[in-house]
Amino acid sequence: MRICVVVGALWLGCQSAPPAGGAAVPSHSPAAASPVASAVNDKGNAGDKGSDGVWTNLMPAPNLAGFRRVPIDPLAEKAVWQVRGDGTLLIDGAGAKEMLLHEPAFGDGVLHVEWRFLEVTSDKPIYNGGVYVRTQIDGKAWVQLQVAHADKPPVVGDLIAQVPGQTERINRFQTGPSPAAALGQWNTYEITARGKNIELVVNDQPTVTWSDCPMPTGHVGLQAEGSPIEVRALKWKPL
Repeated sequence: MRICVVVGALWLGCQSAPPAGGAAVPSHSPAAASPVASAVNDKGNAGDKGSDGVWTNLMPAPNLAGFRRVPIDPLAEKAVWQVRGDGTLLIDGAGAKEMLLHEPAFGDGVLHVEWRFLEVTSDKPIYNGGVYVRTQIDGKAWVQLQVAHADKPPVVGDLIAQVPGQTERINRFQTGPSPAAALGQWNTYEITARGKNIELVVNDQPTVTWSDCPMPTGHVGLQAEGSPIEVRALKWKPL
């Protein structure tokens, strides 16, 4: 037997009545996922409300819909941004120097990124890249949280920026040792942008704070520069 419910002009649907002594089993029709972003929580489930907002998954689709490749050097003539079958993003940065920016801009919020370097087998390996917040879509003004293993700054945990009307780059380097994970191990970045303040936490350790960011809004994204990087999480929560 089927039971149907109508309230006024609102159709609420039908479901089969339960067998005697049993519980009804509701039908389920999943909503279509956005090709660009969907609401997720820390475990990837829909609808988790954080302290002030909902996490939105920004991991790109294979066609990079909703993202823009922005040249720093001329765009590489190869597949720099490769989305794998399991949803992880491989950044093939060898011979490339460019941004991948999420096209909708954001204001105050938290950007969460989980990434790792893939080992390079060469005499002079390069381990470099970056994460962006409050960045112009043309890439002319930007805030970058550095992703690099090097002998001197900027390295993992440092902040650099280029702002309108200023020719010199802004450097905010951590005072202690970098909390970077070993090559091949996962790193977590939590970047909080609130008003003029940009704060970076790397692997649960605060590293730098910049308190004078002049761009109140901007785009978030990633940088390809010289090395292979794998990304398994990229999400945003508004504040």
